[in-house]
Amino acid sequence: MNLISSASIFSFFTLISRILGYIRDILIAIFLGASVFADAFFVAFRLPNTFRRLFAEGTFNAAFIPSYTAAKLNNKKNWNIFANDVLSLLLLILIFIVTIAEIFTPYLVYLIAPGFVENDLKFNLAVEFTRITFPFLIFVSLSSFFSGILNTNNKFAAASAAPIILNIILIIAILISYYQKLNIAKQLSYGVTVAGVIQLIFLIYISSKFYKPKIQFKFKISNKVKFFFKKLLPSILSSGVTQINILVGTIIASFQTGAVSYLYYADRVYQINLAIAGIAVGTVSLPVLSKAFKTKNILKVSNIQNRSIELSLLLSIPASIGLIIASNEIVNALFGYGSFTVKDVKMTSDALMLFGYGVIAFALVKILSNFFFARDNTKTPFYVSSFIVFINVIISVSFFNRIGFLIIPIATTISTWIGVFIYLYILNKKKSLLLQKKLFLNSLKIIISSIVMSFVLVMALRNYAIYLEYDYIYKSVYLVIIVGFAGLVYLLSCYSLGLLKIKNYKTN
Repeated sequence: MNLISSASIFSFFTLISRILGYIRDILIAIFLGASVFADAFFVAFRLPNTFRRLFAEGTFNAAFIPSYTAAKLNNKKNWNIFANDVLSLLLLILIFIVTIAEIFTPYLVYLIAPGFVENDLKFNLAVEFTRITFPFLIFVSLSSFFSGILNTNNKFAAASAAPIILNIILIIAILISYYQKLNIAKQLSYGVTVAGVIQLIFLIYISSKFYKPKIQFKFKISNKVKFFFKKLLPSILSSGVTQINILVGTIIASFQTGAVSYLYYADRVYQINLAIAGIAVGTVSLPVLSKAFKTKNILKVSNIQNRSIELSLLLSIPASIGLIIASNEIVNALFGYGSFTVKDVKMTSDALMLFGYGVIAFALVKILSNFFFARDNTKTPFYVSSFIVFINVIISVSFFNRIGFLIIPIATTISTWIGVFIYLYILNKKKSLLLQKKLFLNSLKIIISSIVMSFVLVMALRNYAIYLEYDYIYKSVYLVIIVGFAGLVYLLSCYSLGLLKIKNYKTN
């Protein structure tokens, strides 16, 4: 398998999904801005969307793929039995969680958005919308199971394409609501759950070539299934630490008017790079890394480790620099329309810039945690991630009254970078990080190419500043051209330094 080709397939569909997501969010910004309805929907959507990211974007796979790979290496009969048992128990757990959440929704909203209590309208809307969206958790989690089946078989296209369905449905919901003069936020909530159902059906159909699901509820649970679910909870926290930090941020931000919306929009922008540099690379590398560990192929383990880190840096370093330099222009071009004011642009872009400093760390945490998951070690990532979240909370709570909601991206960035260094320290101490001289040399080349790109980007933004102002109608077109040109310069620089050779990223 080639990391670049596999990651490219994953990234392509992820990119399509994120582009459609941007269109969706642009429409939300136009019609809802940072209003009460927007804040209520974003809180209602935050919970199932966090679970979507936790389960669908690699976390479920982090626990499932190593166990499923072991079953496959054993024999097909054990493989199918294990998968059916996991599916059956997962379905029971999900039904129980959603039922409890539906009964105690007001308390749940209070837990994730305590600041809403001061505004009856905002709180009641958030409760109503959350009850509508929460069943999405069942469908997206089951979708992640079937995605894990596909990923284990090195089939990444369908799993990465499935989230496209969500964004298409939500765009349709917005447009229908607008023209029919319906409550846009409420219809969006219904759209979330409907999209989950369609997404699940799609993945069941695609995965049927490799696996025929059979629901069977047993009183006796096998040791393998017990071991899997024992790993699942720590892997959720470990692999999804960025998403948990965002959820923590939402809780704290709820005390400041509009802050939930600002963080949501900023999150939407930087998440596209995380999806490619962290999640895509991590998702495609985990199955082969897990197999390499189980077959004790140390040379292959070293190669996968180094190429995963290198590919992640290749994607995340220029993205980080780009977000820091052009945060205002990006937010303005994407969301600066209709109800989304100049002030909203400024608040969101400030948050985005601060998240930009953490983009590399967000991606590396995902990659480095996989080095433990592939060994069936979920305890170490669990402890590290718990510490990351703890530091995030301490910083956010301590300085929120002085700095406001911007402390949230600051805390998220600082805590995640601390996590990166802790991972590196542990891996080095255990002699499990098999770094090659080639990695350091190529990292230097990536930094040089990124500096060249940043110079071009700064000059272009200065020369065309008048065409990027809030009121200019074609600002998004100019930004796409500028960013595209800067990206091309980066790729050409990387190519001239010998970084983009496909053969360098083969894992076999």
